[in-house]
Amino acid sequence: MTGVRGWRAELVWTLGDPARDEAALRHVPDGLLLVEEGRVVAAGPCGELSQGLPEGTPVEALPGRIITPGFIDAHVHFPQLDMMAAPGGALLDWLERYTFPAERAFADPAHCKDAAGRFVGGLLAHGTTTAMVYGSVHKASVDALFEEALARDMRLIAGKCLMDRGPEGLRDSVGSGADETVALIRAWRGRGRLGYAVTPRFALGSSREQLAAAGRILAGHPDTWMQTHLSENLAEIAATAAAFPEAADYLDVYDRFGLVGPRSMFAHAIHVEDRALGRMGQAGCACAFCPTSNLFLGSGLFDLERTRAHGVKVALGSDVGAGTSYSLLTTAAEAWKVGQLKGTRLDPLTGLYLAGRAGAEALGLADRIGAFEPGLEADFVVLDPSATPALARRTGNAGSLAERLFALMVLGDERVVERTYLAGRLAHRRA
Repeated sequence: MTGVRGWRAELVWTLGDPARDEAALRHVPDGLLLVEEGRVVAAGPCGELSQGLPEGTPVEALPGRIITPGFIDAHVHFPQLDMMAAPGGALLDWLERYTFPAERAFADPAHCKDAAGRFVGGLLAHGTTTAMVYGSVHKASVDALFEEALARDMRLIAGKCLMDRGPEGLRDSVGSGADETVALIRAWRGRGRLGYAVTPRFALGSSREQLAAAGRILAGHPDTWMQTHLSENLAEIAATAAAFPEAADYLDVYDRFGLVGPRSMFAHAIHVEDRALGRMGQAGCACAFCPTSNLFLGSGLFDLERTRAHGVKVALGSDVGAGTSYSLLTTAAEAWKVGQLKGTRLDPLTGLYLAGRAGAEALGLADRIGAFEPGLEADFVVLDPSATPALARRTGNAGSLAERLFALMVLGDERVVERTYLAGRLAHRRA
């Protein structure tokens, strides 16, 4: 893209949680978003910004639409896209019956390539422009995923699962897991907008030796991330305690191997004691709140307020395939329901923040994505508040921005996402 291009619509973005700081909300009812060479030039009132534009600057008017920064999925599984809505029991049963059989198919590079296109396309169709993604234990799964994201100039952080204690057909070794991880880092890190996450699947899937190797790789590559699961299910927690009796708690298992730090993302963190939350906050960790998955598997109710009170960064994760939708709007609606059951109330503006800017903060990328500040990457979505008849009636009767956003979350689905842009280029258009 050369030259400035503009989009005129209602603009909404956040620079923090508006429920905590009203000044963190940016809302321009008649706004203009200006982009040049994939980056935001300016965003603000159309009347002001249009006056200084050179004659002939292309500006597309999108009346009735809302433009917001692209959504950021903090936790999603690439090899599980074809097993959503699998009716397993709780976590460990569900893994054995459905997840592991589905992931074995990723030993085939051709399957990986086909799945990568469908997976990335699914994210973009739901307005997700950045994601932190689990591959399978197979190196080819991550190669295929990165190839697809690079071709689309999508910001993606992903990693090969480390599982030397995994089931038959999904097991690496300490040596092979480390060698393949380092090879993937060298091949992909820093290409386009790609990043690598060292990915021990969960404590039960790796030996002490493999966890130690993961910690060494992370220490030796400080520009990588670490992602894993933490305290999702009571049976899983009990099994972890039995497997690592020397650890103070589940988090301490990871801490002993150098996996707890400012670039660590822990998925779920539902049943976490104050000691561990305090340690996570002190270390600058983040966790992914995955309400659709937690409810689907009956894992428990995440305590957003308590977690954030300890200084832990929180962002939303779809957790497909235990999660039941790629949509972070839907995920935010489920987070609201979890809050209702916990006796708290999730402000719809906080829901928008958790689906976007919070993800940028959790990943340490707030200086690159997640807002319409000058110089940031121009990843954004065009939302249609009239995408369905029910939604059109509800948003038409809404009395505030918060009410309209809440309706988009509760009543919306992928039809709400009219377009998705990556670095100012159209990456998806609703059929």
